[in-house]
Amino acid sequence: MAQVNWTAKPWSDTEALECAMVVPENADTATFTFRAPSGAWFDYQPGQFLTLDLPVPGGNVQRTYTISSSPSRPLSLSVTVKAQPGSIGTRWMLDHLKPGMTIRAYGPNGVFSSHRHPARKYLFISAGSGITPMMSMTTWAWDSGDMPDIVFVHAARRPSEIIFRERLEQFANRVPGLKLRFTVEEPDPFRTWHGFEGRLSQIMLGLMAPDYLEREVFCCGPEPFMQAVRDMLNALGFDMEHYHQESFGAPVKTEAEAPPIDDVVPDADTGAEITFAASGITARCAQTDTVLAVAKQSGLNIPSGCTFGLCGTCKVKKTSGEVHMVHNGGISDDDVAEGFILACCSHPIGKVSVEV
Repeated sequence: MAQVNWTAKPWSDTEALECAMVVPENADTATFTFRAPSGAWFDYQPGQFLTLDLPVPGGNVQRTYTISSSPSRPLSLSVTVKAQPGSIGTRWMLDHLKPGMTIRAYGPNGVFSSHRHPARKYLFISAGSGITPMMSMTTWAWDSGDMPDIVFVHAARRPSEIIFRERLEQFANRVPGLKLRFTVEEPDPFRTWHGFEGRLSQIMLGLMAPDYLEREVFCCGPEPFMQAVRDMLNALGFDMEHYHQESFGAPVKTEAEAPPIDDVVPDADTGAEITFAASGITARCAQTDTVLAVAKQSGLNIPSGCTFGLCGTCKVKKTSGEVHMVHNGGISDDDVAEGFILACCSHPIGKVSVEV
């Protein structure tokens, strides 16, 4: 076993990494642990990423992976990878990378780290393999010796696909300041599930973290997931200066490289117009008005129930224009694709026409 030379400098990417251990996590997912043959130690910020140079057939490819270990445990460094359909580099790692093999690596890099945004309370929100930087930051918090205040929200397809579930539960069993909130699309067959079920929504987020307005938010996952989280937080009045995100598809090295977030947020000072086609009424309004509210002000009746996008009673067909809709599960993706909206939580952007 390599011995750590604490008088040496930290590892640099001029030295190849040696694969020390491979731990299967679940289907097509594994954690690869590396060490420096020289015995050097690893210095990085929790949440940063590493670029691996992988010798796949046909020529080397470079793939970027978030570091799932924590710099509070500097003797080794780990990445946790999940092969997607069509994966080349990750598939090679799962099939061929074994202990004792060496590969080149570059980094660590990245600006997605709780170290850069110290706060009293955190809210981590992730989906799929976007859990890896959250695991690194949570491990750091655990190892720091201070009681953390972290609400850890994670979305997965099934409970069996929650990466690091047992390790996180072990942490949470020992420190009440770490609260785990998992939601899944469906339970595993013949296994009971007592957590949340369904797509993450405003209502669910409010139940998971009632004090979300007071927390520094870190989010990582597929872009549609992060977009939905941003829409929720914007609609709930969250100060987005305290929101940080990292796509596991395209992590960035510096703040300057981060793509701008240009979300549509309804503006009370910007005008809009709704045409209720079946009634022959056109009404001017603000972007912050809902289709339901404008209909009622115009003397029209759209049946409604909950008024926060849950029951689906106010579903109507949009025939033209764009709306900003943040719902709580009251409408399906198929209905949205066909042009339906929920009037109670849809805000007109410009000119809109609905079949009312």
